[in-house]
Amino acid sequence: MTWWVHNVFETQGLPYLLSWIFWVLLSITLHELAHGWAAIWEGDRTPIETGHMSSNPVVHMGGMSLIVFALIGFAWGMMPVRPWNFRHRRWGEAIVAFAGPAMNLLLAFVSLTALGLWMRFDPAVQSGTGIADWQLHVKHFLWLGGWLNLVLFTLNLIPVPPLDGSRILAACSQTIRTWYSHPNAGMAGLIVFFLIMTTNLFNGALLILGAITQQYVDLIS
Repeated sequence: MTWWVHNVFETQGLPYLLSWIFWVLLSITLHELAHGWAAIWEGDRTPIETGHMSSNPVVHMGGMSLIVFALIGFAWGMMPVRPWNFRHRRWGEAIVAFAGPAMNLLLAFVSLTALGLWMRFDPAVQSGTGIADWQLHVKHFLWLGGWLNLVLFTLNLIPVPPLDGSRILAACSQTIRTWYSHPNAGMAGLIVFFLIMTTNLFNGALLILGAITQQYVDLIS
C-alpha cells in the first residue's frame, strides 16, 4: 500500500498536498474552537481553564491524532467541556455539539462562495482557458476546502459515539442517552464508524458531496 502523502504528491502535486494538510489542520482546529466558544457561551469555562482556546492544532489534535494523520491521512480533535455547567442543560449539550459541524458548514460556505464569485468575475478562471498556474492552485485550494468541510460536517453528524451527532441525538431523547451511556457504546460506535469508512457507502457519499460542492459553485458562478 502506497503512503498517502507520496500518493497525493505523485498524482496531484505538491500544492494540492499542502492544501490538503492546511485544510485538515485548520478545519479540525476551528471545529474544536467552535465547541469551546459554544461551551463558554453556555457558562462552562473548562475550555479556557484547560488551555484549549488556542489556535495551535497540536492542542486540539494531540500527538496521537497527528501521528495517525501523518501515517494514513485521518485525524480528529478534542475539546474538553463539563456539560453540567451548561445553562440550558441537555439543550446546551446539543448546542455545543452542533457548533463544531456548524463551523465546518460555515467554512465550506465561505470557501465555495469565494470560489464561485471569483469564477463569475474572472472569465479565465471560469473557463480554465489561459489560466495561470497560481490561479489554478488557488481554485483547487478553495474547492478542496469547501468539499472537505462538507465531508467533515456530514461525518460528524453521524449519530454514533463519540461523534457529535450522537451527542445531539442524546440531548433530544433520554432513551437514546441511556443507550449511549452503556460502557460498550463508545467502542461499538467506533466499530460502526470505521465500517462505514471502509465501505462503498462512504465512497458514494464522497461522490455525492463532490457533486453538491460543484453544483453550489456553478450556481454562484
